[in-house]
Amino acid sequence: MKQIYVSKNADKKLIAYLSALNCTVHLVAPGGRTYPAVDSHPDMYFCKMGVTAHAHLFKGDPREIGAAYPENIRFNAVCLDRYFIHNLRYTSPALLRQAHELGLHPVNVRQGYTKCNCVVVDGSAVITADRGIVSALKKCPDIDVLPISQGFVNLVKFEYGFLGGASGRVGDEIIFNGNMIDHPDHEAIRQFIENRGLRMTYFPDYPLTDIGSILTDF
Repeated sequence: MKQIYVSKNADKKLIAYLSALNCTVHLVAPGGRTYPAVDSHPDMYFCKMGVTAHAHLFKGDPREIGAAYPENIRFNAVCLDRYFIHNLRYTSPALLRQAHELGLHPVNVRQGYTKCNCVVVDGSAVITADRGIVSALKKCPDIDVLPISQGFVNLVKFEYGFLGGASGRVGDEIIFNGNMIDHPDHEAIRQFIENRGLRMTYFPDYPLTDIGSILTDF
């Protein structure tokens, strides 16, 4: 059975939708390792290794996670088919070793919440509002990056969250936790996704909310 990991604080509509996809849905509970706003976020504990070429979930040791930034970002990296993207100064050594074993090229960025900030569309296509990540990925000629507006995503007790943390790829869908129509770049995002043969799924009944990504182990 295919495995999906999502915060236990995700909206019930999203959880029900994922459960109907013939997958086992694991609800990630707060681990007491970091601050409450992100303590149940899967991308604080796991890293999806690749999209097509490697495609498995790295499960980090929670003991490596500290209470606050940057000690809590050890596993919050983006792994594409050829690249491993993170603030490499703070990456878990175990995760770095696995990226090296997979032959991935490291790309250093200042943003430690790298996965939170990136919608991984496929193994060579990313959507992000972080200008530092955009600049770094533009130097990789085989990565297609769509820059979008910052904000427009809820995160409890913060001014805003991140679109990467409000989404995830499951099969041929990029699923967003909430109403994408409220995002000013929703049409550009839709086109970017559909141009890669995928479809965009979202839930118009509630606001777009950062839940620490929807991560799959396949």
